[in-house]
Amino acid sequence: MTQNQRRHPASWWAQFEEASERFDAAYLTEGLGDLINPKIAAPLLRREAEIATDLAVRHLNKPQSDELAQRAGESVDRLLATVERLEERSGELLSLVEAHAICHLLAGRFGEAAHAAEEFLKTQQILRVFVGAMRMERFDADLAVKMLAAGHEPSAAMHSGMVVGKYSWWPSWLVKIVTERALAGQLDEETVGALDKCAYAELSPAQSRIARRLLAGEDALIDVSAVRLEGMGEKDAAEKLRRGDLTAVALAARLIPV
Repeated sequence: MTQNQRRHPASWWAQFEEASERFDAAYLTEGLGDLINPKIAAPLLRREAEIATDLAVRHLNKPQSDELAQRAGESVDRLLATVERLEERSGELLSLVEAHAICHLLAGRFGEAAHAAEEFLKTQQILRVFVGAMRMERFDADLAVKMLAAGHEPSAAMHSGMVVGKYSWWPSWLVKIVTERALAGQLDEETVGALDKCAYAELSPAQSRIARRLLAGEDALIDVSAVRLEGMGEKDAAEKLRRGDLTAVALAARLIPV
């Protein structure tokens, strides 16, 4: 088993397919097959698995083809029969965990395949294939994978990946902040709205630095900025800033001379 790696149950992996209406089974089968098959030690078994995987992918890409459906089914059946025969003959002398993983995959049991593959692959490798198979537009896959690897639930990682992907036009300093908050599990709609105001505020470099410090929660700067807001008659904004309301950050930062 991959050292110091927590395995996820098949139900955890199944969440990815459920989270996307555009889940691409062909992409997942090809990508995960490319990771699993090279790990099969026996050359003839590995070759049989590669052939079965290729036919399965071709069928998934052309599901209307009866010929491909038949060839793919027969190839998977042959592979299953081979694995069963080897298991009967060798008992525990031959490890077939990789072969079982590819059999799960080719049977469409994606959760079981991923769970089995975590025995010999890094979770992050598998995650990248699953995230890619979701075929999500304007999506930060790297952030999603980092969050998943850090232990966040798929729903939270997918939401954060979509948010950061949607607002990728933000200044780099804001993208960094939203990424940090996502990894810390602190990214909600209110936070996104407040950061979006900062993005639209067209802050100068100096004002951006102030905004970063305010977002980081520097007490002394927050107090000075709140006093400045009060002096301009913006008592509500000052109170919001002191309470930690991020919506007041853009206004407070803009008070700094350009």
